[in-house]
Amino acid sequence: MFDGKFRQSVDAATAPVGRWLVRAGFSADVLTASGLLFAVITAWCIGAGFFVVAIFLLALTGVHDLLDGAVAKASQRASQRGSFFDSVVDRVSDAALLGGVAFYLERHHPGELVLLPFGLLTTFFLISYQRSKAESLGLAAKGGLMERAERLVLLGVALISPVVFVPMLWVILVLTTFTALGRFWRVWQIAARPAPRSVIERSSRSHVRRSHRLSRSSRH
Repeated sequence: MFDGKFRQSVDAATAPVGRWLVRAGFSADVLTASGLLFAVITAWCIGAGFFVVAIFLLALTGVHDLLDGAVAKASQRASQRGSFFDSVVDRVSDAALLGGVAFYLERHHPGELVLLPFGLLTTFFLISYQRSKAESLGLAAKGGLMERAERLVLLGVALISPVVFVPMLWVILVLTTFTALGRFWRVWQIAARPAPRSVIERSSRSHVRRSHRLSRSSRH
């Protein structure tokens, strides 16, 4: 939903900040890496039950995630390597945060409830994978109710109080499940249409390269 409706407005608002950070000597990769550091510290605070501190650190994690793209654009160094690095770090950050959630649940809610973060991680990764796979096929897969920005916001809401923590996690799981199902259905419908010639040619070239690699490896 964030990417679909508010991305242009937020990009316009963060562009001046991105230019200022570039002048101050920051790079997009530095912000991405420091965002991962804040995510790991946030995960530790969640696991230890320091929810108030975790909310503050989670906000900083989100700010880093928001600004690394603005810095990349301002520095005119946006690249495939940077995009790949950012995507991988986002997944590691999600895993770290939900690891902190699992640790907290294991300490304060012993039993099967500790599997709840596993379900959350599954839907988080599935939503991201659907987008990356669809885009690799030349299909649009942005949008949906619970993209990464919305997930971080609701996790912050869950951290307001231990009383609402577990119920809010269930709400996030339900919403991310519906998001994954909705994204699957949209891509499934789009994929039913004839593929553009460029996508077919790219897929064919990729298949030929894989065949060559397999034939070379079999000879060795």
